[in-house]
Parts: sequence; C-alpha cells; structure tokens
Amino acid sequence: MNILELQSKLGKDFIFFDGAMGTMLQKSGLPAGGLPEEYNYTHPEIIKGIHEQYAEAGADIMTTNTFGANELKLAESKYSVEEIIHQAVALAKSLSSEKLVALDIGPIGQLLEPIGDLTFENAYAIFKRQILAGVSAGADLILIETVSDLYELKAAVLAARENSNLPIFATMTFQNDGRTLTGTDPATMAHVIGRLGVSALGVNCSLGPAELKPIVETMANASDVPIMVQPNAGLPNFHDGVTSFDVSADDFAEEMASLVSAGASVLGGCCGSTPEFIIKTKMKLADLSPVSIKAEKSTVVCSSTKTVKIGGNPVLIGERINPTSKKLFKEALKRGDLDYIVTEAILQKEAGASILDVNVGIREIDERKTMIAAIKEIQDVMDTPLQIDSTKPSVLEAGLRICKGKPIINSVSGEEKSLDSILPLAKKYGACILGLTLDENGIPKTADERVKVADKIIKRALEEGIPREDILIDCLVLTASAQQKEVVETIKAISQIKNIYGVKTVLGISNVSFGLPGRNLLNGTFLAMALYAGLDAPIVDPLSKDIQNAVKTYRVLSGKDENASDYLSSFADEKTTEATSSDIAQKTLKQIILEGHKGAVKEKTKEMLETVDAMEIVNNHLIPALDFVGDQYEKHILFLPQLIRSAETVKSSFEILQENISKDGKPRLNKGSIILATVKGDVHDIGKNIVKTLLQNYGFEILDLGKNVSPDKILEEAMRNNIKLVGLSALMTTTVDTMDETIKLLRDRHPSCRVFVGGAVLSPELARQIDADFYGKDARAAVSIAQNFFKQH
Repeated sequence: MNILELQSKLGKDFIFFDGAMGTMLQKSGLPAGGLPEEYNYTHPEIIKGIHEQYAEAGADIMTTNTFGANELKLAESKYSVEEIIHQAVALAKSLSSEKLVALDIGPIGQLLEPIGDLTFENAYAIFKRQILAGVSAGADLILIETVSDLYELKAAVLAARENSNLPIFATMTFQNDGRTLTGTDPATMAHVIGRLGVSALGVNCSLGPAELKPIVETMANASDVPIMVQPNAGLPNFHDGVTSFDVSADDFAEEMASLVSAGASVLGGCCGSTPEFIIKTKMKLADLSPVSIKAEKSTVVCSSTKTVKIGGNPVLIGERINPTSKKLFKEALKRGDLDYIVTEAILQKEAGASILDVNVGIREIDERKTMIAAIKEIQDVMDTPLQIDSTKPSVLEAGLRICKGKPIINSVSGEEKSLDSILPLAKKYGACILGLTLDENGIPKTADERVKVADKIIKRALEEGIPREDILIDCLVLTASAQQKEVVETIKAISQIKNIYGVKTVLGISNVSFGLPGRNLLNGTFLAMALYAGLDAPIVDPLSKDIQNAVKTYRVLSGKDENASDYLSSFADEKTTEATSSDIAQKTLKQIILEGHKGAVKEKTKEMLETVDAMEIVNNHLIPALDFVGDQYEKHILFLPQLIRSAETVKSSFEILQENISKDGKPRLNKGSIILATVKGDVHDIGKNIVKTLLQNYGFEILDLGKNVSPDKILEEAMRNNIKLVGLSALMTTTVDTMDETIKLLRDRHPSCRVFVGGAVLSPELARQIDADFYGKDARAAVSIAQNFFKQH
C-alpha cells in the first residue's frame, strides 16, 4: 500500500494498524525501568522482529518504536530525539515496501497550563522536533496517540500540519466515565480535531473494546472524518512479576466487529494486544465492510469540555467583554488587569450566556498579547466556548491558536481583503465564521442587498472548504435613532437568509438603541422581533433583565418552552435587581472558590480575617469548599481543569492565611507529611502532579521526589523524614513491577509506612495484587485516603 492507496481506502475499506509495542518488548525481555525507545539501538533485531510479526499478521501500517521519543522523556538517554526516530523509522521501513510506516508520537508526559507548567508554545516546539525528525527519516504518516488533554493534542496536530505534508491520525484516551483525564467528551474531541485537517481520529488505550463502543458511536455521529480505534486487551493483571490482560484474542476480535458496526474503520490494538489479536480481528472482519458515517450537520462551538449547539433554542452570546464605551474596562486593559475580564466572564455565564465574545481592542495596548492572556484566563476559569473578536487578522490568529476548543471568528465581511485574510484562518483552525453583511460600499440599506453580500460570503467560505454548518451570518442592525427604516430591513434579511441558505444567524442587538433613552426596553423588544424572524444567536448583555425576559417570553410563545415550565421556574426564583460587577464582592468564599476567581479570593480572605480566625477559615470555609468541588468532580459536573483551578484559588487564600498564622507565632498548618513519586522507569508526572496540587491545598505537606525514582531512593527519604504515607504513580505497564518492588522494600525496611498507588494502568485488583494499602483512582480519591489515614495515625 502507498499513501495514495491509503487515502483512497480511508472510510471505504478497513485499514489495520499493528498492536502493542510495549507488550511485545516485555515478552522479549525489556527490563523494568528500561526505556523502550533505546531498544532501537541496543536491540534492533528485537524491534525489527516485532515489526515482522505484525506485518505477517496482516497489519497495513507499522508503528515506530518512538512513543516516548521526545526531548523530556529522553533527557537522560545517550541518544537524541533525532537519532531514536531515524533508527526507528529505518527499522520499520526495512520490511516490505507494501507496508506504510507511521511515526508514533505519544503524550509529552507533562500537563499543559493551567493544570501543569508546560506552555502551549513549548509543547508545540517539542512535537515539532519529533515531526521534523520523522519527516527527514522518511515516515509515511503521523500517529498521535494516547493523549488525554485536547489542548496538547491540538498542539501536536498543528505541529504536524505546519511542518509536514503527511497524513495525520489522532487518538485520545478516555476513562470509564466517557471523558478524558482533563474532561473532554468524545463529541467535543471529534468536533474540534475533526476540523483541524486530520485523516482519521478516534480513541486508543485505557479501556477494552467493549467499553469503547459508546465512545466510537458518539464520535461517528459528530464527525465525517474516519474513526480509528485501538483498544487495550481489557484490564491488566499482575502475577509473579508478569503483567497480563483479561481479554483473549478471540474475544477482542468479536468486540472489534461490534466497534465496526458503531462506525470504526481504522483498527488496531494497544496495551496487551499481540500479532494474534490482529490476525483474529482480520479474520473476523473478512466478510464485513465499513459502515457509512453520516455525522449530524450541526452548527457547534466548543470549549475543551463542552459543546454548544446553535439552532433550536436561542443561544446567547455575551457582549460585555468589549471595551467600547467602557471607561473602567479600558483602564483595566491598560493596567493589564485580567480580573476585570474574569469577573465579566463569570457574571455572563451565570446570567445564561452560552458563548462569550472576547474583544480587547484598544490602541494603547498590545492587542495580540492581551488577547492571548484574556483567552487563557477565561479558559482557566470556565468551560464556556468563545467568540474571538478583532479587526486584526494577526490578533484573531493568536487567539485561534491558543483557544482550546472550536470558537467563532468575529468577524469576516464581504470585502475582498477581509475574505482573503480571514477565511483561510477559519479553515486552518477549524473555527466557525461570523459573516457581516457589509462590503466595500458599507452596510446596504435594503434586505435584498444584504442577502447579496451574505451570498458572496457563503460561496467564498464554501470554496475555501468551510462547511455550511460552520457559517453564521450577521445582518447588522443600525441605530433606530438615525436609520429607523433600516431596522426592519435587518429583520427581513434574517428571515430571507434563513430560508434561502439554511445557515445560522447572529445579530448584535444593542446597537439598535444607541442614542435613545430606555435602551434595555428597546433592545428586549427588538430581540423578540429578531427571534421571531429566525435569529439563532443574539449578541447581548445577558445581565439585562429585558433581554432575559424577551428570550423567556419568546420561548413560551413559540412553543419551545413546553408548558411554560422554564418561564414559571424563572419567576419563582427571580432576582429583584439586575446583576452587576459588585455581585462578586457579595459572594461567599465557597462561591468564589467554586468559580476559581483568584483575584476575588484574596480580597475576600483579607476581609474575613478582620473578624474570623485563620484556622476557622481553613477548617470551616476552605476545606468544605474543596470538598464540595471534589464532590462535583466525582459526579462529573465539574472536570479536572475546574478542580485544579479551584484548588489553586484555595492556594491563593491559603498563602494569605499562612502569613497571618506566622505573624501570630503559630506553627504552620500541616495536616500530615506525604511522599509522592513516579516509580523508576516511568517518566510521566501528570497524575502525580495533580495529586500533589490537591493534597497541598488540603493542608498536607508534600515531599515530591519527582519521576523515575528508584525504590532505594523512596525508602531512604521515607525513613529519613519518618514518613508514614507514600503515594506511588505509574502510567506504563512496564513499570508496575517496579512499583511492586518498591512496596516490598518499604514493607521490609519501613513497616510502619503505608502506601497508596494510582495511575492509568492501575486498578483496584492490580493494587491488591502488588500489596498496596490503598488505591487512588484519581486526585480526589487520594485526598480521601490521606484524610482518613491521618485521622487514625
């Protein structure tokens, strides 16, 4: 098979990748803690032999032994990234020319900001180095796999697109709750990554084939891109130093046939799978063909953890993050005060905005730099999708690049310059576009003329490869005080564009009332008219009571609010005044922590210290707030980014309280000392660092030994510091036996110490098999373990 044949077969015929490399290396004698990638040099005959076995099993594509070949994971290796990748590609390509070679790229091993310390730009650079090495070595395609953070996957895909012309296959790893570690659901992943130009997308690792079926089904309904699946051979087991899996090759093949019926057409195996799994799967599928994927043609915008569908009920786009006619906002921007933006974002979300427009355009600042900072800060706090608003293409691109999800670009017009500069950005970054019905002649007076401009924008967008469902049109309202006749023309244009083109419509409402008294009343009434004409997503001030009432009444009168249940409910708990920025100051410490508002929590803590003891704040406010957030996390109402943001917000409060405690001469708060370490041979810090952050903010003292830590080092530090609780982390199956060795050493030499374990490859059963005292499925569970342990010791 060559690349042209691969591309012609995608989605029409089955394409088979190989199975697990790590499992095969373990069978071939890879020692605990050894770097699998170094085997390309130290044992090339073994790597070549594994490729040959998979080729004979019928795999179409050989995956290079480069899963961890990045500069961070190879920091202590004598081989460079380039050397490892060149050797790996050469070994894979030494087989028959009928087999294609995929450059395998796994996760970096560190979390990106704000959860971790790695910046998006640094992640991009790490991936770029790997991709350039793979291209020069002669790889045929790029496989980006086992990624748990959508932000990291975006960095990898952009690095691949911008530094190669190779086909890109991208998969994420999902947990039992159907979301990734950082909270991304399958539909959101498909919507975001499917628009970035990948050849196939899907899921690998973490779960067996039976558990992955609903994930595959969801992806197939959300994206026209072919779906790829590489499941584990079930769950791992550990006996006598050997890791095995609980799904046989026959059962695996049976379940893979079920995944095919769900929409998968690019197939392979992950942890625990062997050439036998590929053989049995190909036999099982011999008389089958891929099902046709027919994704729903929906207009959606996304954050990293939430997809908002535009169409049906009105979707409110919050307009308040815009400095136009806002003196206080302009002053805040000049000072670099992002708390103003965070406050506005929180208030608008609470008021019902489903999307937030972000505009920071004033002359006195570096708009590009500020847009990046504003988007990062909003994304840190909430899961609301964004509309990136600027007149400058460079600012738009900067925002699009670091946006975690799928945003709207505000805006493109019918002017040639605008079309030429903005449409390619929308195509490259997979964004929706907001088309303004104006051109070189300004805003047309009549509805028919505006429809002509819309027609031009829509046709050009389609030619650029932007799907119709990603096109939104704004028919532009003029001020009723100066151009009263044109107001009705806007309403007519909305109706015509909806009927002729079937695209979704957006409209900035507040301009209609400019220069007139009673602006909120006018805005609300005009909104009701526009909604009746077919407006899908008004850009409004969601804190306005008149706006809220217009939406509520429209939904009742149009039949969208059945039995007026939402309308009645809203009046039952209606606020007597409209929300303002001062509402933030009136919130409790718990509310502020839940929102992740770092700026507000400092002021609230100082205020409370005037009347409340520091330890009382810790025990009666901070810890209960974290417990509530943790409970929401366990119920999948909040996800990891929000959990960590709340923990970091507590940290801001905690630092002020520690200063106060120190001034009073009291000992620093320490609810117990814990060692955390990623075991020898494992260079993944992700899970451990999350656990560390949460434990610290519950008041525990953490001795972090880092990653790739030997059993002897863990024992030495535990004995020297008289540590009673040790937390061990492992992500790779190859390092479970090192974890087992560490526990045995602690049992023998430091018997008073207890051990809790966690990591992607661990399960309660596996934790019991290696004699761990506790199993922590996530950071929240680790907190419960520590709390219960130190209550008894």
